[in-house]
Amino acid sequence: MNTLQQIWSELTSVLSSYDGLAISGLRILGIVIGAWVVILVAQRAIRTLRVHISGHLGAESAQRAATLGRVFRYLSTVIISLLAGMLVLSEMGVSVAPILGAAGVVGLAIGFGAQSLVKDYFTGFFLLVEDQIRQGDVVKLGDHAGLVEEVTLRYVQLRDYDGHVHFVPNGSITSVVNMGRGHAQAVMDIGVAYSADLAVAMSVMQVVARTMRAEPQWAPRILDDLEMAGVERWADSSVIIRARFRVAPLAQWSVRREYLHRLKEAFDREGIEIPFPQLTVHQPAAAAAAKP
Repeated sequence: MNTLQQIWSELTSVLSSYDGLAISGLRILGIVIGAWVVILVAQRAIRTLRVHISGHLGAESAQRAATLGRVFRYLSTVIISLLAGMLVLSEMGVSVAPILGAAGVVGLAIGFGAQSLVKDYFTGFFLLVEDQIRQGDVVKLGDHAGLVEEVTLRYVQLRDYDGHVHFVPNGSITSVVNMGRGHAQAVMDIGVAYSADLAVAMSVMQVVARTMRAEPQWAPRILDDLEMAGVERWADSSVIIRARFRVAPLAQWSVRREYLHRLKEAFDREGIEIPFPQLTVHQPAAAAAAKP
């Protein structure tokens, strides 16, 4: 009888332990599923808020909202995953406090050993908060320039005119030249021959500019009349006349190319010479007289 009671007691203990494991497993499963649901809800909420805000903003602010929304979705995923991981460890009977302490020490060591990585994240954060770079801008970051395809806390992804993709770490960015904000200037340096009438050349430049701006295709891109700065310098074989258009963002290159194309044709019609490099040899009079 005592033997049967002992067996029953041991069986009950084993079953109760399995029952505890089952309950703990269900809790862990619930934590994982709950974290997954919370991540989905958080990302959808951030996306919905971004769309709502973008609907009340201009195109430039909408680009900034899209960039910040992507970063916040990434941060929410990381934070919720870390919290869920700590809850799972706690449910498994692992003390979280020593892990947090060790993580602090390890984080300090990593911080000293990976200062460039930390610098990347801090610089990336301020680039986004201060609205220095947005997706869709054309920027120059040091030796790299191109269209911004992606902005993260770690790097900026650029695609240049040749189609090459550049990944620029945020920590290496010391200056940002943004060519897509507000408006741009299409600056032209026009060279004409020294024998040309400068007043006529400038008049032809104004006529070509007015004609181009009056066309529906170019009117939205050219925001103001041609601004004539005047004679910029005397070059070796030409007089350089500087002028510029105030244009819409990122339209400076297309406007400049079209204007130079039309101006070349107009100068040809008016007989205004566009010189090429020339070399003039002057012979002293005494040397010329000494020749037989």
